[in-house]
Amino acid sequence: MSPLDVIETGQSGRRGGSSPGLLYSGSDWNFDTLRNSYDAIERIAIDELELDVYANRIEVITSEQMLDVYTSHGMPLIYKHWSFGKRFVGHENAYKRGLMGLAYEVVINSDPCISYLMEENSATMQALVIAHAAFGHNHFFKNNRLFREWTEPSGILDYLEFARGYIARCEERHGVRAVERILDAAHALQNQGVHRHSGARPMDLKGEQQRDRERREHEDRVFNDLWRTVPGSKAEKGLDNAAERRRRLGLPEENLLYFIEKNGQRLAPWEREIIRIVRLIAQYFYPQPQAKMMNEGCATWVHYRIMSRLHEQGRIDDAAFMETIHSTTNVISQPGFDTGGGPNFNPYALGYAMMTDIARTCEAPTEEDRAWFPDIAGNGDALGTLKHAWAEYRDESFIQQFMSPAVMRQFKLFRLHDDAEKPYLLVDAIHNPQGYRDIRRSVAQSYDPGNFYLDIEVVDVDLSGDRCLKLQHLTSPGHLLDEKDARATLRQLADLWGYEVKLLEIDRQTQTVLATHLASPARTGP
Repeated sequence: MSPLDVIETGQSGRRGGSSPGLLYSGSDWNFDTLRNSYDAIERIAIDELELDVYANRIEVITSEQMLDVYTSHGMPLIYKHWSFGKRFVGHENAYKRGLMGLAYEVVINSDPCISYLMEENSATMQALVIAHAAFGHNHFFKNNRLFREWTEPSGILDYLEFARGYIARCEERHGVRAVERILDAAHALQNQGVHRHSGARPMDLKGEQQRDRERREHEDRVFNDLWRTVPGSKAEKGLDNAAERRRRLGLPEENLLYFIEKNGQRLAPWEREIIRIVRLIAQYFYPQPQAKMMNEGCATWVHYRIMSRLHEQGRIDDAAFMETIHSTTNVISQPGFDTGGGPNFNPYALGYAMMTDIARTCEAPTEEDRAWFPDIAGNGDALGTLKHAWAEYRDESFIQQFMSPAVMRQFKLFRLHDDAEKPYLLVDAIHNPQGYRDIRRSVAQSYDPGNFYLDIEVVDVDLSGDRCLKLQHLTSPGHLLDEKDARATLRQLADLWGYEVKLLEIDRQTQTVLATHLASPARTGP
């Protein structure tokens, strides 16, 4: 990717005080316009809103480059894989047929924080997305607890460069098809290749690169391929007792890629490293779906507040502010279920509505607000309350704590109870005190991270016996895995493991076996 131009800046490098007059007039822009707009936006974001952000890197790219960013998880550096090209063609065809639009921006959780602006944007849209991405998202990335605990922004770009170079070297040495086989299997398992519980070792991307060098040097010194064919290795001795075996292997283990990486006996060192690369990149994106609504709500609230202040200061004219209102309104619209809205909330719509409602509750509460939110109603500190919420909550807990009856009325929410044994749907929660609580609890549950990941764990493997990898999926009747998808995914897992894989689907309540899936590896031999 070759950006048309780059603006890099940090909080300590701001240029001078405020200058009077309009930042621009009309829709045309140039790079001086972008720099002046950035400076004016930064003064409001840092001096008035007191946002805490990483240094910014602004890149302007073409629409085709924006499509390319879509296909690579929004990252500027990524290894090559056919799935990225497939995704690019799909997005490109949909865009050309008018079935989808392009994002005005893409922002990367890195330090410096990289924001991509599309060159086709108007001057107002460039200013708006700078406020939205370079300050709204940037502040959220740097301050939200999930991102602080699970990501390493200062190391991600260097690690992606290392990963791309390492996989390219593996393709040269071992062949594209051999590398692609490992990547295909690892990609199929990447949603089950993350640590999800607190207490897991924090990410150390810089350390991983150093450890990779040390591992390769050690393996070059001691590697002898004959050892892989010798039964009864030292690692397997003392593992005949099932309880001791599981203890020493750290079972049960929720991170399937981690277990394969550490214990796969038929993996070559380079294959193990590729699995580790896919696993660490998947782990880096782990917080994003858990805080998407809050992240977009925060960025939308920030950009609208900043653009409003620019209008109040006379830095943008009425036409530009009307464009801001129009664009923001489009972003936060919530289509109905019968007009293409589907079963889920637009994260911009719900996030912005809740952020705005919190600010209203802090500044101008009603008696209902005082009853529901006695700790924040009328505290006069809307910004402080919002910044605390942005830092300490994820979507599920944020909704459970802050969704108000006013927001529920705004979205016309009610709750349906669907009993398959009855010929009707029952409305069991409406707009009354108990109904509001029931609705809020149900909306929060729909954002439970448990809904994003299947509860699948490695529970046993006899390394000194048949080496069959045994997994279990805790679920409930009616929520079983699709047979075809389960079989295809387990084949990929068996191919990495090198031996048979067995998955039991177990009723979470009764512990009865609901289904069994088996898969054997496509390859044989060491």
